[in-house]
Amino acid sequence: MKIRKHFYFSGRVQGVGFRFQACRLARSLGLTGYVQNLWDGRVELEAQGEESQVWDLVSALHKQPYIQIEDMESRDMEIKEERGFQMAN
Repeated sequence: MKIRKHFYFSGRVQGVGFRFQACRLARSLGLTGYVQNLWDGRVELEAQGEESQVWDLVSALHKQPYIQIEDMESRDMEIKEERGFQMAN
């Protein structure tokens, strides 16, 4: 089943390759969406694809060596027509 999730990650998530890893992992899983740093130190991510693959992405991000996720907020979103996974700012 295809889903779209919106996430906010906080902790040690900026300056540690979070966006690069998220983009690399999401593309390898065939997900669409985007990842970007926010002014308040959090990272925002939207991922769309098979539910199991979206959660595989989240799980893989938690296991990255320099990333330390202390809090994660998520909510469901409507499916969008888009191609690829983008890294912003």
